[in-house]
Amino acid sequence: MEQTLKLTSVLSDPTRFSIYQYISKRHREVTVQDIADAFHIHPNVARLHLTKLEDVDMLKSKTKKSGKGGRPSRYYTISDQVVQIQFPFRDYEQLAKMAMEALLQFGEDGLRALQNIGKKFGKEALERHVYSLKQDIDELSTEEKIECLRMVATQQGLNPEITLGKNKDTVHFRIYNCPFKEMVEEHGHFLCSMHHAMLEGMFQKVFPEASLKEETLMSSGDFSFCSYTTAII
Repeated sequence: MEQTLKLTSVLSDPTRFSIYQYISKRHREVTVQDIADAFHIHPNVARLHLTKLEDVDMLKSKTKKSGKGGRPSRYYTISDQVVQIQFPFRDYEQLAKMAMEALLQFGEDGLRALQNIGKKFGKEALERHVYSLKQDIDELSTEEKIECLRMVATQQGLNPEITLGKNKDTVHFRIYNCPFKEMVEEHGHFLCSMHHAMLEGMFQKVFPEASLKEETLMSSGDFSFCSYTTAII
């Protein structure tokens, strides 16, 4: 409860909340001066906001030399800690672990079930979004389909980056936040396989022939993002 009160206090400031959102979408580290410039505030004020966000584990920071001499600069990025605000407390993470353990009792059949569930969820999520726009999927342009994918991935908290290839026949897709990262260390292969199927289901709803090719995975420990490529024509 004490941590929840601290979080709500820190996030009650609109500027501070906007700074957190800004950093979460940057996909790279930021400095005090970056925030001061982006929000047109004094660096001391920017530093105060960043410190408060770090105090409640929403950000993490480290100092690095710039290579230009002078004092090292402090760089901030989104923390790996999961932020949860719930009244009353509900342990959905524990429920997810129990469900995962149950499915994995069935070995390869359990893995296939996870993949099928993931693909079904992805397709339905994309379908619901298009329905909310009161549009027909078949009538959307390629760019509109890409925007739908970006919106759904954003709604799922994936912090996505999606670009269309020069010839408009391929899509490059990155996600900077794994919604299952608390369980990846223990069940990485199964979760990544299920998540891949979910993303592929999203793509196949608007590009039926899409087949996502994995390029990098956060679970490997070598990258800060997962990246995929697919042909769409």
